[in-house]
Amino acid sequence: MIYDSWHDLFRVLIMAALAYLTLIAVVRASGKRALSKMNAFDLVITVALGSTLATILLNRQVALLEGAIALTVLVALQFLTAWASVRSDGVRRLVKARPTVLLHQGRMLHEAMRRQRVTPDELRQAVRSQGMGDIHDVQAVVLETDGSFSVISRSKYGSGTALEGVERSQPDAAPKGGGQGDRGKEPT
Repeated sequence: MIYDSWHDLFRVLIMAALAYLTLIAVVRASGKRALSKMNAFDLVITVALGSTLATILLNRQVALLEGAIALTVLVALQFLTAWASVRSDGVRRLVKARPTVLLHQGRMLHEAMRRQRVTPDELRQAVRSQGMGDIHDVQAVVLETDGSFSVISRSKYGSGTALEGVERSQPDAAPKGGGQGDRGKEPT
């Protein structure tokens, strides 16, 4: 079956346009962070907004006003949570993960990698994606709150102030696995 009726197609067309305009208005009113890729919480809200929008468009049982209220409540809750996390360390720790150092001074921090479920191959891929061929040229690799990797070369490390607030572990006593780029001694 391609469609049930012309009425249903027309309803979806009208609802899509109106729901889209409603979503734009709600997101614009909430500020720039509403759909940002900042952390897992923001991603969940973005997915929930998409799911709500799809429900408004395709479910005849949901009126446009009900959907608009749902979109507004989701964005308002995200705004309030972001507002509270800026003002409260407890809320920030509850909602946001801290960035984590996974490699320090050319050495993989295996315990931190295990906790964050990152493999040595993924870490080496992050280093390669920055155009670097030797892991020992890397001062730090940080798993950020949005799941991306930040790679800081030794030459660009400077005083390291960008790593303030980042979860740090001590380097492992002995490297595990012995793979390339995972050598046991510090580079000189």
